[in-house]
Amino acid sequence: MKQKKRLNWVLPLILVVLVLGVAVPIPYYIESPGDAVSLSKMVTVNHQEDKEKGRFMLTTVAIRRATPLLYFMRFLPFHEGVTKAELYGEVESNQEFNNLQQYYMTSSVNSAIELAFKTAGESYQTEYNGVYVMSITKNSKFKELLQPGDTIVSLNDQKFKSSKEFIDYVKKQKIGETIQVKFKRQGVEKTVKAPLIEMEADKKAGLGISLVDDTTIKTAIPVDVNTDKIGGPSAGMMFTLEIYSQLKQQDLRRGREIAGTGTIAPDGTVGRIGGIDKKVVAASKEGATIFFAPNDEIDPAIKKKYPEIKTNYEEAKLAAEKINTKMKIVPIKTFQDAITYLEK
Repeated sequence: MKQKKRLNWVLPLILVVLVLGVAVPIPYYIESPGDAVSLSKMVTVNHQEDKEKGRFMLTTVAIRRATPLLYFMRFLPFHEGVTKAELYGEVESNQEFNNLQQYYMTSSVNSAIELAFKTAGESYQTEYNGVYVMSITKNSKFKELLQPGDTIVSLNDQKFKSSKEFIDYVKKQKIGETIQVKFKRQGVEKTVKAPLIEMEADKKAGLGISLVDDTTIKTAIPVDVNTDKIGGPSAGMMFTLEIYSQLKQQDLRRGREIAGTGTIAPDGTVGRIGGIDKKVVAASKEGATIFFAPNDEIDPAIKKKYPEIKTNYEEAKLAAEKINTKMKIVPIKTFQDAITYLEK
């Protein structure tokens, strides 16, 4: 009888613990291998679909909010537990984080289009949209008015041709002076006003934001890129390959399954990214036979401080060895390195 009574309260307690362990979020996140996504359906050039055999694939890292039980997934191979601060940085909300990731993706696509057209010898123009808000300082009077992801289009109804012109104009104003800011958020134009603050770096007037140019690449040959809610800058190199091959109508794949990662700069430099080990796993699982990995150079000062740090290529090679994949890891420093390898 006592055993039966004990079961009457022990079983519900276990059930409650399991439910809480699975359903209640905690301030940690789990990073794990994501997907390898074909670019042929995401990118069209001159309204033509890419029908060549094989695939160029971007690779992703999956991020999920942890619960008490899910947090133990960090002990699994190629899984990692990160704090909210490590994931978000200075960004405070999910919406701001998503806005920032979307900007990185948009900027990455613009750089990919620019480089692909430049390499193919086709004409393009850069259109300046305004100043993109990357972050906002805690003492900024615009802290509750602007968000990372907003594009400032004018100050006091004055427009600018670059972020340098924007900054120079602000520095000439008086500290404490109220300034009118017109900006766009998710396509909707809004106007706010607030006083300028003294910037610690130079003691000049400022809004208290970090910023970059928000630009769009205009081309005579239309390019349509559907990023399908994927964020971040790390697909830049693979987008460039897809756009370039369609633009040149050149079959670089020759039926091969090609994945990779890396940011792309307008000069063709392929940059370092995070989570490359997880992306190698995702690419191998999808059947890729070639994986392009940034062969970045580690700054000696950083290497001295973190002796165990590896280049993206070294990380990718190590991950490939761990999962015993036949996929070839190819180191690249520039977009041209990738083209040269594929044309062999």
